[in-house]
Amino acid sequence: MDKKNEKQLSTLELWAKLFRSASVERYLSGSDAVQELPSFSEYIKMLAEERNEKPETVISRGGIESSFGHKLFSGTRKPSRDTVIQFAFGFGMDAEETQKLLKVARAVAMHPRVKRDAVIAYCLQYRKSFMDTQQLLYDNHLPLIGGSHNGTR
Repeated sequence: MDKKNEKQLSTLELWAKLFRSASVERYLSGSDAVQELPSFSEYIKMLAEERNEKPETVISRGGIESSFGHKLFSGTRKPSRDTVIQFAFGFGMDAEETQKLLKVARAVAMHPRVKRDAVIAYCLQYRKSFMDTQQLLYDNHLPLIGGSHNGTR
């Protein structure tokens, strides 16, 4: 299999390739599919540049406190799962793009069986604002994004 096709393997196919390998070292050394994800700050800086967005705009649209948002852009702080979701709103991402952002942040992916995640994913997919999403969470008696549950399920 050539290097280009290997990078397009699904996660399930990568798991199968790993478990078929004679050793983990062989898998790691012989697979370009194993790539270190960029840091969260590198990734959001790259996104802002690609989308011609100012960090301040992304931070504001996501309802993130300004100085904390800038610390995340600079890499001096690490985001919680909820903060990653707030960045998704700030960037105007859909549900699939948000899953990738969560992955880059090494955070738990959204799951449609989790009511709160389902509401958030729905709002992202249909381009609802951060504040509209908070209202929908509130109306459904679910924890708000950034609330006291600390971004856990």
